[in-house]
Amino acid sequence: MRILSGFHGVAMATTMFSVLLGASALSAEEFSYAEAAKPYAGTTITVLDEVTPLQETLATIVPEFSKETGITVQYELLSHLDVINKGQADMLSRGGAYDAVMLHGAQMGPMLDAEAIRPIDDFVADPKLSNAGLDTDDLIQRPFRSLAFFKDKQYGFINWNYNMVYWARADLLGNEIEKAAFKEKYGYDLGPAQTLKQLRDISEFFTRKRGEKLMGEPLAEDFYGVVLEGIKGANSLWLYIGNILRNYGGDIIDADGKPSFNTPEVVDSLAYWAELWKFSPPGTAEYSIIDVPTVMSNGIAAQTMAFSDFVLGVDKPGASPLHGSFVYGAPPVKEDVDPSRYSADGEPSMIVITQGSKNAEATFLFLQWLTEKKQQSALLKAGNGGVPIRESSWAELKSMDGVNSSLMDAMKVSLGRVESKPLMPNYYQVIDALAEIVQQVGLGTVSPQEGAAQGQAALERLCGDNCLLK
Repeated sequence: MRILSGFHGVAMATTMFSVLLGASALSAEEFSYAEAAKPYAGTTITVLDEVTPLQETLATIVPEFSKETGITVQYELLSHLDVINKGQADMLSRGGAYDAVMLHGAQMGPMLDAEAIRPIDDFVADPKLSNAGLDTDDLIQRPFRSLAFFKDKQYGFINWNYNMVYWARADLLGNEIEKAAFKEKYGYDLGPAQTLKQLRDISEFFTRKRGEKLMGEPLAEDFYGVVLEGIKGANSLWLYIGNILRNYGGDIIDADGKPSFNTPEVVDSLAYWAELWKFSPPGTAEYSIIDVPTVMSNGIAAQTMAFSDFVLGVDKPGASPLHGSFVYGAPPVKEDVDPSRYSADGEPSMIVITQGSKNAEATFLFLQWLTEKKQQSALLKAGNGGVPIRESSWAELKSMDGVNSSLMDAMKVSLGRVESKPLMPNYYQVIDALAEIVQQVGLGTVSPQEGAAQGQAALERLCGDNCLLK
């Protein structure tokens, strides 16, 4: 049996499903959450989500659902690792402590393999529960469809569109002294990197020692052309895979799930990765997802690739002395790769109903309510911006005072390239093996050729000839 996975596989299946559904569902004008929730009024549901400024803003909106439906929502926010550990433990045990748990795309393979997530197709098809006005076609399609569907089943909507953007110092890139020197050295104009070659050249150009001049002034400390997340872990590995390897035309597996870490594209992209580390701070191997925005806000690096929601916490009044001095773009691509293969790393995430939930219908109503245009608009307004899950939100974001237009444009292009992680039942073992190898290549203790061979051997050991969920 062929697995329907990824963006293109689910598109056909869900389009046919939508046609079949349309005839039975109530119209948008007829549907009422208050009416749909009557059988569940007085019910309490427990939802586990991750604590970030985005979720903290959402927490202020959640009580509106209870007012509208009579269903109480205990909305619990924990740290990233606690959500994974505590949420997965409850899901795997079928304990039912949580009716719904936030899952990153990377968790979907193991949780689907364990049959720990409740599909929602029966609820979507039930006119008493399903809102015909939800307009899922308005959800940003590539992250949504690659995340929420597997084979012929739907497992949720989408809640958080974490995505990576290119982030640079606009004051450096626009400085006339630096522009003239760059043009003389590299033969083209200095500006935000759109290609991986430009990213590399800018990294080399702005790496300078204390006492050398930057924008005409002597440096009091060393300055770096790029800062990268290099700690051994999932985020730094996927930064390399999603923003570099795939933009070289390669991947860790091929379309059929077979390990493909020994291709020329892998070797070339690992060599590029190692070169970037030469222009990064000496502590790169210890830099985490949190450290990169800190370095950028402190002003000791020229550029990076980082998650856009972390940028939102830095480039705002009072958060960094460099607020207003940044420019953004989609992660750079390799100029000679087919544009259809352009990639940006991201981590689409959704709140799913656990198999242990005893309040699945009430929980479905809440998850559906969260996804609606009305609530998404309220969320963006309450946070004076954010990361949208709907196409219609872009215009609204652009109209808000103080919202960075450059960042919004960057996120929009990035999200057009983002797909959820491949559905691997032993995803975490794969991550542990490859993350160490990629870090060692960055440090220069393993050559790109050796790294590619070691990674291929690890994948074959862990997966055999197919890494994907069967």
